[in-house]
Amino acid sequence: MGRPTVKEGKRTKFINVRFTEDEFKEIVELEQQLGLSRTELIRMRVLADTQKIVVNSRVLIKYLDDVGAEMGRIGNNINQLAKHANVLNLKGQLDPLIVDRFNYLFNDYIKVQQVLEATFRKIIRAMGR
Repeated sequence: MGRPTVKEGKRTKFINVRFTEDEFKEIVELEQQLGLSRTELIRMRVLADTQKIVVNSRVLIKYLDDVGAEMGRIGNNINQLAKHANVLNLKGQLDPLIVDRFNYLFNDYIKVQQVLEATFRKIIRAMGR
């Protein structure tokens, strides 16, 4: 029986391209990193398909991991500051100006975190395409 025949969009045109040794190594490396076939990779690059973004997933995951680790450290610092503030408050030594400044900075942090979460959602949606 074989493969079903394609009615529309059949690729019948062929282009023969030559590359230098370095260019070819780069293509093979990209092919392995991105998990795309050579044909898909070249087609995406040449036709500049705006729906697809070529991303090195290993590098992206490393950056996302770094951001997640940094957010964890920030959360740890906030918890330490809150604990220290509670101790000072129990001793009656907590300056209201420090509380106001902390609240101001914490609101800024929350805004940055919301933008970061929205950016993560965009990245996840883009990777799903």
